[in-house]
Amino acid sequence: MNYSKEDLTLVANSIRVLSADGVEKANSGHPGMPMGMAELATVLWLKYLNFNPKQPKWINRDRFVLSNGHGCMLLYSMLHLSGYDVSLEDLKNFRQWGSKTPGHPEFNDTPGVEATTGPLGQGVANAVGMAIAQKVMAARFGDSPINHRVFAFCGDGCMQEGVSGEGSSIAGHLGLGNLTLIYDDNHISIAGPTSLSFSEDVPKRYEAYGWHVQRIDGHDFDAIDKALEIATKITDRPTLIAARTTIGKGAPHKANDAEVHGSPLGKEEMAATRKALNWAEEPFSIPAKTLSIFAARLSDLTNSYMAWDDNFKSWQGKNVDLAKELDTRLHLEVPADLETQLLKSLPEKPAPIATRKLSQTILQAASALVPSLIGGSADLEPSTFTLINKSTDVEKESFTGKNLRFGIREHGMGAIMNGMSYYGGFIPYGSTFLTFADYMRPTLRLAAISHIPGLFIFTHDSVFLGEDGPTHQPIEHLQSLRMIKNLWVMRPADGVETAICYAAALRRKDGPCALIFSRQNCDPIERPKDFDWNDINKGAYIAHESGDDSPEVVFIATGSEVGLAIQSAALLSRPARVVSMPCVEQFHAQSPEYQSKIIPRFVQKVVIEAGTTLGWRDAIDGTREDTLVIGIDRYGASAPAKVIAEKLGLTPESVVAQVKERFFRVAS
Repeated sequence: MNYSKEDLTLVANSIRVLSADGVEKANSGHPGMPMGMAELATVLWLKYLNFNPKQPKWINRDRFVLSNGHGCMLLYSMLHLSGYDVSLEDLKNFRQWGSKTPGHPEFNDTPGVEATTGPLGQGVANAVGMAIAQKVMAARFGDSPINHRVFAFCGDGCMQEGVSGEGSSIAGHLGLGNLTLIYDDNHISIAGPTSLSFSEDVPKRYEAYGWHVQRIDGHDFDAIDKALEIATKITDRPTLIAARTTIGKGAPHKANDAEVHGSPLGKEEMAATRKALNWAEEPFSIPAKTLSIFAARLSDLTNSYMAWDDNFKSWQGKNVDLAKELDTRLHLEVPADLETQLLKSLPEKPAPIATRKLSQTILQAASALVPSLIGGSADLEPSTFTLINKSTDVEKESFTGKNLRFGIREHGMGAIMNGMSYYGGFIPYGSTFLTFADYMRPTLRLAAISHIPGLFIFTHDSVFLGEDGPTHQPIEHLQSLRMIKNLWVMRPADGVETAICYAAALRRKDGPCALIFSRQNCDPIERPKDFDWNDINKGAYIAHESGDDSPEVVFIATGSEVGLAIQSAALLSRPARVVSMPCVEQFHAQSPEYQSKIIPRFVQKVVIEAGTTLGWRDAIDGTREDTLVIGIDRYGASAPAKVIAEKLGLTPESVVAQVKERFFRVAS
């Protein structure tokens, strides 16, 4: 449909004022970006973005990501105007308790929001993940069902954050011609002009990444239209449209000023803006012509969707097996007997082995059983053992493989994983050393906030990795990750636990899991005869009992320290129990009765973990009087693992000595 400049200007001003009204009513928010990008949003949504507001999860919709999420009133306004389930009342409740319109876009909270954004730069890399996901899906199922594009808005702040550069570098490397990034180049940040700290030529940087780059006036409808038309025709590389804009455009006294970035215009400036735009409408009133333009657009989009749906049904009839696989992927289904199948992949005769090697075995089996599983590492496949052996790499112009080469870009890896998870139909995984989880904490947190699945695989999980020394030896990391709400931190002790933890992580749909593995060998656990592997899914279980009487001491350990706890219990020569706790979060989800059954309340407890002792008493409801926590409250050292264990008191002899000193000291 062709629109006159008068119509486009009317729509842009409708967006501009509606967004400013929302911020003004909330007395909180960021009006500058929505007012400055109104023309860009107008052309994109009216002419290029393909969607169906009545089917917001339609697999072939174009994805739109608002990376500069502080400008979310722009997105909420567009969703309302475009027919999504976002009402005027929702716009009036911007930033209020329980509303559909929170202060930054949140996935699952608002129909049409494709990603949780706000931490700047994340959305850029999320969009890269979505573009990769589309390419992989199309390579598997064909262009007939899946032939859409990915668009993203971003700002100066996004361009300054490193995660956007990591994602954009990968996008250029893979030649993601289905991705268009529109850069709001307004030269203003919270502190003032971006020239205070930012003087690089961003378009030239993107040219170096291998992107197609266009520079335009972000308020010129013809230039915007032409740039988007070119971008949608390019197939061999992603496109950056650098749009020079005026932040707060339309506000006569605050446009192009840092104040308009993150503060309401105020009553007087709102009135002046209405006057400057010749805007007679009351707050939250939308001109009838604007509504009719969007109604006509919705009619066209509905016809387009119906044509796609007819073709899709025809494709389903001709490709029954592929259609079934697509449905399985979109629902993230896993085999009902997944645990049994993964357990079968373990060696028949267990022997001491690093859990990272056990992870490798289980991952190969899981990949064959779960089509939606895809991932890689931050250039550490030879150490994390996360390469799918029977698959090819995802490469430029070849997206049929399951191995993603993220390069040395942990933060970008996590954000791309999240983008693939937001997209739907994928259970992404990424791997690196546990100490480098610090590089990707924001992406872990956002996955947890968004309740999206993903396997964050971390190896080299303690000081026992040895000679690489303190920079590579995690100390605070396990407890730090456990502090992230809705993230399951799983540290298995042997092959059986590794298999069950993987199965639980693959089944989980409402949040991510961190799977933690050792570099050094761990002894297989000889469990009680009545052991049921389902108990591992309860987060903690009885792995060993010594003595026929009630235990005088309960050892609680995770990962490689479970073996140490068993050896220590044997050396103690008193009735003792060893509890393996691969996942604290799962254990806390159990009933009080189960928890007290595994760890009796009135018993002496010894926690052993090769990391910080902080938080463990609270984790097991212990007290300073009845709980001894043996761990490491210092940085590690460069030495062989055996020497480190001796020096840091993590040998059976040292553990037993500490237990006797604390609980069984005999008065002289």
